[in-house]
Amino acid sequence: MNRRFFIQFGAMGSLALIAPFLIAARAQTTGAAGTKRHKMVIQVSDNDPAKWNLALNNAKNLQDDVGAANVDIEIVAYGPGIAMLKLESPTGSRIADAAKAGIKVTACENTMRGQKLSKDDMLAGISYVPAGVTEIMKKQGEGWAYLRP
Repeated sequence: MNRRFFIQFGAMGSLALIAPFLIAARAQTTGAAGTKRHKMVIQVSDNDPAKWNLALNNAKNLQDDVGAANVDIEIVAYGPGIAMLKLESPTGSRIADAAKAGIKVTACENTMRGQKLSKDDMLAGISYVPAGVTEIMKKQGEGWAYLRP
């Protein structure tokens, strides 16, 4: 068998094998009406109610602009930003409203350990990840847009 033919056939064979996966991946980023599904990860690492309110406003505005059904939003808190996810947080009611609106709010467990916080110290309805910066990196690697207000 001609080596050139084998290499060309091998490449075409590989393409035939991965084509269904490429089509499936494309289907995941478009909605039923063919609209693009947007994905945004928002970093909050400041212990500042104004920064949290800005991040929450950005998330709500994004949902309003492109449609809540067309966007996945995750707010990732770590470092000093974790304080706004504690039970006594001045932004607690806004964070609860965001979660009800489908915005995922995530706390960094590394930060929680460093600040000796448990899940009992935190607002209800939030999610947890082992490391906030790793979560942001993974989301960006998956094609999510990044925002740090």
